Amino acid sequence: MLRPLALTDMGAAAQVHRAAFDHAMPWLAGLHTPDDDRWFYRERIFPTCRVWGRFDGDELCGIIAVRDDWIEQLYVLPAAQGRGIGTDLLDIAKGASKRLELWTFQRNAPARRFYEARGFRQAEETDGARNEEKEPDARYVWTRA
Repeated sequence: MLRPLALTDMGAAAQVHRAAFDHAMPWLAGLHTPDDDRWFYRERIFPTCRVWGRFDGDELCGIIAVRDDWIEQLYVLPAAQGRGIGTDLLDIAKGASKRLELWTFQRNAPARRFYEARGFRQAEETDGARNEEKEPDARYVWTRA
């Protein structure tokens, strides 16, 4: 089931984020605590973004947060990846926009392949000096045909 998330879902959303982030980028694991993640979702994501979740029964297994035409967050639990959950969440954002942009880390090859397979094209690469992790990143853009 797909549905918009409410602030009461904030803790579960932060947990999905952390599990997927640490799985995809173990070299950055431990950068933030669970309290940091909950603060980030409570203070930064939920007040400024449209946040949707995908549930498997009662378990939140994927999230997407979109602000204007930017995908701020897209995470799927590692055990739930490869089942179309990320695509379903991305389709919600695509359905509401003519153009979307996002950042992903250059070393996150699975994420890059995921976005490229769904019509995103790389627009820019940076050395990571402007992001908190100081990790080289890539900006991707999708435009409705």
